[in-house]
Amino acid sequence: MAQAAAAAAAVPLAGGRARAARAVLDQVVLPGEELLLPEQEDAEGLGGAGERPLRLNAGVRSRVRVVCGPGLRRCGDRLLVTKCGRLRHKEPGGGGGGVYWVDSQQKRYVPVKGDHVIGIVTAKSGDIFKVDVGGSEPASLSYLAFEGATKRNRPNVQVGDLIYGQFVVANKDMEPEMVCIDSCGRANGMGVIGQDGLLFKVTLGLIRKLLAPDCEILQEVGKLYPLEIVFGMNGRIWVKAKTIQQTLILANILEACEHMTADQRKQIFSRLAES
Repeated sequence: MAQAAAAAAAVPLAGGRARAARAVLDQVVLPGEELLLPEQEDAEGLGGAGERPLRLNAGVRSRVRVVCGPGLRRCGDRLLVTKCGRLRHKEPGGGGGGVYWVDSQQKRYVPVKGDHVIGIVTAKSGDIFKVDVGGSEPASLSYLAFEGATKRNRPNVQVGDLIYGQFVVANKDMEPEMVCIDSCGRANGMGVIGQDGLLFKVTLGLIRKLLAPDCEILQEVGKLYPLEIVFGMNGRIWVKAKTIQQTLILANILEACEHMTADQRKQIFSRLAES
């Protein structure tokens, strides 16, 4: 099995032929593959129906701006696949090439700049809080990274508190850094999460599924009980309902929804609504 997987992964590298991104959307891509996009007409009028590797530093000649998501890496003027999974694409809102990423079922969360995550405060050293986000190392959070925080007015954060924030620094060469304010200095829902409620962990794929714009699971869950819910891109969910029993029911439903079909979900939600 291991030899067969290694041989399959080596095919794109040995053959030297890259695959067109549009042709492999929603298909499995392997690490080491190079993505191709339809060639745009250049300044010399040499456009054609052929395809070329995606050039990210083409300067004036590049008319398409492409954003690389998780699973893709810039390597000079190329775009390489770094994870095994399905290639996804999101159309841009105001022109451009959109966003490409690889949808993979990995267990370990890798911090990404801009991701909103749920962390647990594990230590306090000076003016910095250490927050466990489920990555390879804890993230740092300054006491000034809260709305209205000053040297005199410090936030009430204790070891063991749950923090909902976003990454402003996340790369392989530096320690991740979190903040609990947006670009305007407002909390915008971020900060210390209440003591009540239940925190549980799910797969990263389920989080992306629940946060999709066309996801119907949250609408169906919201019709059962009044609830408060927070999603972290690091695979953590915090949920709170009126009673402990309702909170546990909601947590079990969200965990089981990953492997249920739409018909199975309807049956479960109808039974809960009747009871």
